[in-house]
Parts: sequence; structure tokens; C-alpha cells
Amino acid sequence: MDKKQSRLKRALKVRSKIKQLKATRLTIHKTAQHIYAQVISEDGSSTLASVSTTQADIKLNLKNTGNIEAATEVGKLIALKAIAAGITEVAFDRSGFKYHGRVKALADAAREAGLKF
Repeated sequence: MDKKQSRLKRALKVRSKIKQLKATRLTIHKTAQHIYAQVISEDGSSTLASVSTTQADIKLNLKNTGNIEAATEVGKLIALKAIAAGITEVAFDRSGFKYHGRVKALADAAREAGLKF
């Protein structure tokens, strides 16, 4: 099993547990250059809020889009958008990525901005 398949297997386990809880989920995805965050409804049919470092307004404020500083900014903005949409509590879906570095920075920033998970 290669690295990507292992990550996807871990992600499947987490998503099945979140599905049992019937919780709105904050999903992240990261690449070497960007980080993406989405708030997805309980049934998984719609995206309620999304933020990424590929968006022009966010990219202008950042020197580099693939570091912890960028992840912190994305975390703050996704929390603000989710709260504006009426969502205050979510389940954190890290998509099989380890909880450190950019993933941890995004989660901590979202918590500080008022999102509970």
C-alpha cells in the first residue's frame, strides 16, 4: 500500500464515524502549495462554506500559500464563514492527514475564531 492509499484508508474510517454522528464536518485538504477547507452538511450533499489559498483575496495577503501562516489564515476565515452561515459546531475531518503542522494550525485558528469541534 502506498502513502496515498494509506491516507485515504484513514480518511474513510474517520468519515464513516462522522456519518454515524450525523454531524456537519469541517474537511481539509492540503497540497504542497495550497490548503483548502470546506464545511459540508450532515448528509454530505452540499457545501455550506469554503475557503482556500487559491482564492485571489487570500493570496494577496500571503507571501507564501503553502505554510503554517497561510493555514492559520484559512482557519480563521472558514470559521467566520461557518458562523455567518449559522454553524457553530462541526466535526473535524482531516482527510487522513496527520494532525500536526498546517493541519493543526488550521484547526487551532478555527477554534480561536469561535468554531467548536
